Amino acid sequence: MEEIIIYTDGGCSGNPGPGGWGCVIIDGTIEKSLSGGEARTTNNRMELTAAIQALKAVTDNPEWKNRHIAVFSDSQYVKNGITQWIKNWKKNGWRTAAKKPVLNQDLWVSLDALYTPLDIEWKWVKGHAGVKYNEMCDQLCQTEMQKFING
Repeated sequence: MEEIIIYTDGGCSGNPGPGGWGCVIIDGTIEKSLSGGEARTTNNRMELTAAIQALKAVTDNPEWKNRHIAVFSDSQYVKNGITQWIKNWKKNGWRTAAKKPVLNQDLWVSLDALYTPLDIEWKWVKGHAGVKYNEMCDQLCQTEMQKFING
């Protein structure tokens, strides 16, 4: 079976400020786009929300959830957080190495719960570099943000 490819992105106008997230899920020739936003949020929360919503869509689709998944994010925060940092955060009672509470713990817990049963490879992609699906995700974010900016 072909792997599922996912691109995610999140952003904010101001930090905090109005934000948007977007993702594109690719299954062969099928492309599914999802997006949303919040009136007052942060860039990192939107990046995490994009990944969470993409993985929710995968787990809700019986044809996708047992396949290998490649997730592309332009956020080192998301990629490194879920593949490296989260192990120590959980071990240390959701505290950073500096003994401070982990920011966005609620979203990290959600992402971890979705990620754990799936076969996922996380990959970083340079943002705003002309990568087709990353650019699509960015446009989804911008469209969602504008809904709050323009009221």
